[in-house]
Amino acid sequence: MTQTSENVTWLTQEAYNKLKDELEYLTGPARSEIAAKIAAAREEGDLRENGGYHAAKEEQGKQELRVRQLTQLLENAKVGEAPAANGAVAPGMVVTIAFDGDEDDTLTFLLASREYASSEIETYSPQSPLGSGVIGHKVGEDAEYELPNGKKASVKILKAEPYSG
Repeated sequence: MTQTSENVTWLTQEAYNKLKDELEYLTGPARSEIAAKIAAAREEGDLRENGGYHAAKEEQGKQELRVRQLTQLLENAKVGEAPAANGAVAPGMVVTIAFDGDEDDTLTFLLASREYASSEIETYSPQSPLGSGVIGHKVGEDAEYELPNGKKASVKILKAEPYSG
């Protein structure tokens, strides 16, 4: 099966290792802990009115959803270095754009998957309308993307640098 570039998530080795460690914890010790909570709550009797049992089952469901998300992310991940600082926009870069060519109306964001999101800088997915619209464009070029209402918007790429956070 051929992977399209839209399904690929670029991760640094450090980010990949962190996510892999989280997955190993969730599929090992965390599964044992939640199974023990469910078993203990089950022993308390009537499951219909057992808040501890229902809370543990809900926690188990959230945990298994995270396991599926991490598994899919890691299966589709490409591990490598941050993109080269060649002026072209690529995932893993901090990008500054000007809306409609107005250099006073700018936005600086990290172009990356939500796994990279931080409180320090706004993060846009490469699959988002803005993200997919600017990928591949070089500093100084105009890029176009589609707004949620179906209209087109134009931005000018002012800066594109590898993220160092």
